[in-house]
Amino acid sequence: MKLDASIAAIVTGGASGLGEATARHLASFGVKVGICDLNAERGEKVGAEIGGAYAQTDVTSDESVAAALAALRAKHGVERILVNCAGIVSGKRTVTKNRDTGELMAHDLGSFTKTIAINLIGSYRMIAQCSVAMAGLEPLDADGARGVIVNTSSVAGEDGQMGQAAYAASKGGILGLTLPVARDLTGFGIRCCSIQPGIFHTPMFDQIDEKFRISLAAQVPFPSRLGNPKEYAMLVESICRNDYLNGAAIRLDGAIRLQPK
Repeated sequence: MKLDASIAAIVTGGASGLGEATARHLASFGVKVGICDLNAERGEKVGAEIGGAYAQTDVTSDESVAAALAALRAKHGVERILVNCAGIVSGKRTVTKNRDTGELMAHDLGSFTKTIAINLIGSYRMIAQCSVAMAGLEPLDADGARGVIVNTSSVAGEDGQMGQAAYAASKGGILGLTLPVARDLTGFGIRCCSIQPGIFHTPMFDQIDEKFRISLAAQVPFPSRLGNPKEYAMLVESICRNDYLNGAAIRLDGAIRLQPK
């Protein structure tokens, strides 16, 4: 797929972190980028700076997603690229002990369900609604290519650490749906791949102690640093441009394999 002004893209979570880097990178090639995010202030700002558009979106709601896509398509036309970056991080062990009472407590299902609802089901909701629209587009080439979907999994989907049951389950789910979705959409010329980022320097890391950040970076074999969101965006670009990449999950992690904790 050529990346230019004839192409429209949707990036969820595009107001910050990996999503923002991706939105900015795609826009640098002229792609018309629509940002779907809950954060209206940041979303409007990033959208304006890249010459794109923003629609407030709750990926856990069919109605919110449909309304956001309708608004963005009215400005840019139907998307040929979907990049799913919207997500949350949660941390809680399956069984914990109350330090004061010694009482054993199970992981609350509310936070577990919320993580799955946003990270996994939210991504699939976007896939379903976007792929229906992509399927109705004219092919771009003799192969019949119509669009591409890029999902954000995580190395935690394979190397989940202690306290990551909910997060790892959501990201492992992304891995599990990558190939079936790619196969489902073959007849429509729509590709589907996933990226498994390792430890990336997103806004979340600006809130933690500098010494802890340095220790995390030291765990990465090479290069021994946190990933740059621009490097994630560059891989999204490569997936979009390379029409033979389909049904693949790609680790982007500096060769790290997460330890139990």
